[in-house]
Amino acid sequence: MMPLCDTVRRRLSVLLVSYNTCHLLDECLAKLHQALAQTPDAADTRIIAVDNASRDDSVAHLRAHHPEVLLLTSPRNVGFGRANNLALPQVDSEFLLLINTDAFLAPESIRVALDHMAAHPRCGVLGVRLVGRDGTLQPSCRYFPTPANQFAERTGAYRWPLAHLWGRPVDDMAWDHASERRCDWVPGCFYLVRREVLQQVGLFDPRFFLYFEEVDHCRRVQAAGWTIDYSPRTSVVHIGGESARSDGPISSTSRQVEALQIESALLYFRKHHGLGGLVLHLGLDGAAAGLLALKAALRGRGWAAIQHTLRLHALAWRLLWRTKLGTQPTL
Repeated sequence: MMPLCDTVRRRLSVLLVSYNTCHLLDECLAKLHQALAQTPDAADTRIIAVDNASRDDSVAHLRAHHPEVLLLTSPRNVGFGRANNLALPQVDSEFLLLINTDAFLAPESIRVALDHMAAHPRCGVLGVRLVGRDGTLQPSCRYFPTPANQFAERTGAYRWPLAHLWGRPVDDMAWDHASERRCDWVPGCFYLVRREVLQQVGLFDPRFFLYFEEVDHCRRVQAAGWTIDYSPRTSVVHIGGESARSDGPISSTSRQVEALQIESALLYFRKHHGLGGLVLHLGLDGAAAGLLALKAALRGRGWAAIQHTLRLHALAWRLLWRTKLGTQPTL
């Protein structure tokens, strides 16, 4: 992981990773500037963009139209977490805000977030209410995945008797998200981190190319004695998935995205649940695949649906060996 800048010169740095999302940059940065204008630190805030080897005009567009942005370029796509890590030597602030290029801030978003951090000195990472363009609530205050709750969410086992035995679901959407809460992790599309956290635990583990990097980071942050907070006092519009959809080899089918999700889950469960937890995850994944294939057959969904479910489980076993039992990434 890249070292953090050892000098504090400002209150806030904002970091975004761009990957083939040139069409979103103007809107994203316009909303960001509107939000910064409500803070006393607007002129002093450093905005950093890491371009992750985009094949569109992202780099040229940023250079031509956004000279206020400190642009860093990676010669290849290194993944979301590693790309964020590349900017750490440029972070000379008390707080670091990560935003996605497909996340559009409300005018009060940064002011509200910084006020929360000031009022809660043990909050290490803060997330806010996430909504789609139509205002639909998105998962914003999330809980750690386990082999059990992953099985229950895939199979619908939370609707079975004794559902509490599966533990808390990753996404509890049964409450109105109108009150502040502590949670296990928050999505990286709006992710405010305190400098002391970065000094203590760093940012993202580079083993995660895509997916699970925020889950892992928040777990380490909590282990170091900090809290992960959710604030409903502002909403951020999040489209989601724009980088994946923009890349032909990844999104021409969903297969590479599925492989990245499966691989990151294997790496996560091995790291935080040990070999036994990884074996349990694979066993329950196999049971889920069998149940879903049976459901597909009984409901007459055809061989393609059955084959897809079984293929994903077979892919998990192949990735188990390629990751050396979940100990190292393939990318």
